[in-house]
Amino acid sequence: MPIRINRFALLLVTLLLMTTGCQQNQEAGDTAEASNLIVIITPSHDNPFFKTEAQAADARAQELGYNTLVLAHNGDAALQDQLMDTAIAQNAAAIVLDNAGADASIAAVQKARDAGIPSFLIDREINANGIAVAQIVSNNYQGAVLGAEEFVRLMGEAGSYVELLGKESDTNAQIRSQGYNDIIGQFPEMTLVAQQSANWSQPEAFEKMETIIQAHPNIKGVISGNDTMALGAAAALKAAGMDDVIVVGFDGSPDVVAAIKAGDIAATVLQPAAQIAQMAVDQADAYIRTGTSDLPEKQAVDCELVTPENADQFGVFARLN
Repeated sequence: MPIRINRFALLLVTLLLMTTGCQQNQEAGDTAEASNLIVIITPSHDNPFFKTEAQAADARAQELGYNTLVLAHNGDAALQDQLMDTAIAQNAAAIVLDNAGADASIAAVQKARDAGIPSFLIDREINANGIAVAQIVSNNYQGAVLGAEEFVRLMGEAGSYVELLGKESDTNAQIRSQGYNDIIGQFPEMTLVAQQSANWSQPEAFEKMETIIQAHPNIKGVISGNDTMALGAAAALKAAGMDDVIVVGFDGSPDVVAAIKAGDIAATVLQPAAQIAQMAVDQADAYIRTGTSDLPEKQAVDCELVTPENADQFGVFARLN
């Protein structure tokens, strides 16, 4: 069974794991190559996207016969470093990581590599090559183009709109914004009246939208860097009686798919979180068994547009079979 720990229990669990061997049948002298433990580290599971990727990786690893240790760094690079130290101390066979920052995570991944433990990054890249074995992400630019094209169509190629940005430290936020603007910029009658970061946060997006609405009461649309911010924006618009404003998100979260079905949000772009997490575990398994990978380090998986017409075809960050 997987073990989940938070920041406050980290020290206690680390000591416990050192004593028990994390439920593994390992001898004290085993090497990293002989380990049967895959450590899965993501941001907080309070976010359904990160919870989904953690659960998918966990289930796949156990299906392949591995023991697992499931941890959350909550976007804190310092805590991430501690969790990587835990993985190293437990002689992990591999680490699956959704990292805490493109620059801030380089040293942590390098530390694991120096300890002989391969890392397989999911969802977000780091600003370095050759340290992780794989960096598997959604094709954020392709997805942003899909979302922007739908946004332009729904807007009738004209009108004032707002863009909500993700965290500046997150490469995905920059790539999505670039994709949005590369498409929308082709339509001169569409006017960007506000572009603000809400840091991937629903409450912050709600607050930012309240302020934007006061300054720009005639906006026609909002395009958001993720679904969490889209939900915050939609709630602020609804509270202001502006139910006709077009909102487009990015992630394909179950809450936003439900909001699309209800008519509260116009569209989103689904990231295949579960598929990517499973790919990382499969590649980790192959690497553990062979000591090598024949796949490129950088791998991008295409996204899909979710609209009222096809929303019934999608489940939890995945297309239904």
